[in-house]
Amino acid sequence: MNGPYGLEMIDNCVSCTLRKDRGFCNFSPALQAQFDRLGHHSIFPSGALLFVEGQRPRGVYVLCSGHVKLSTTSAQGRVLILKVAAPGEVLGLSAILSGTPCELTAETARPCQVNFIEREVLLEFLRRNGEAGLHSARALSVEFQAAFRDVQDIVLARSSAGKLARLILSWSAGQDGKEVRVRAAFTHEEMAQMIGTSRETVTRLLSDLKKKELIRLEGATMVIRNRPALEALLA
Repeated sequence: MNGPYGLEMIDNCVSCTLRKDRGFCNFSPALQAQFDRLGHHSIFPSGALLFVEGQRPRGVYVLCSGHVKLSTTSAQGRVLILKVAAPGEVLGLSAILSGTPCELTAETARPCQVNFIEREVLLEFLRRNGEAGLHSARALSVEFQAAFRDVQDIVLARSSAGKLARLILSWSAGQDGKEVRVRAAFTHEEMAQMIGTSRETVTRLLSDLKKKELIRLEGATMVIRNRPALEALLA
């Protein structure tokens, strides 16, 4: 069933056809029925704040559909987008388990459906069910490994061009072909925040990539025309 913003509504975790590919909320049938009764499904428009850096966590958000930007802000106001969360990920879990303020800000990058579970309700669920605790540990492990890889990409890349090339190639993961089409759903400012540079630098680099015929832009779609040349920028 389609809901607001054209989203496919997921209002029952037990019958959700997507959970088999999701690490956190893919429980055994009996536990899945318990989990389904814990949360509250909501839809948010693009640009909505789920939680902000430094806020006391109220609960976790399981992302059912859409994408969410996870960012941190320096004392000087500079924003760095550390990750764009995809459907199936759980947001705010580390702060809930550690009892510390949220370390990141979560903002919807496009319309999203989330399943919100209050802090005490989730903690009691984890206390009573070892399987759920194991899923949480796995989710945190995957989150840590992804964060480690992202830090490596940002710190070890030799140039802004290499960082941008890595970002573009990450959007085309799993696709093959002479030309690969990806939806470039982020602004130049957001792309700059993802690779730790300025909007002006991203605009200039994209122009260079187009002139060299490595990419082509068709509205909101980016066409990767020369993957080997992009990969060469990573060296």
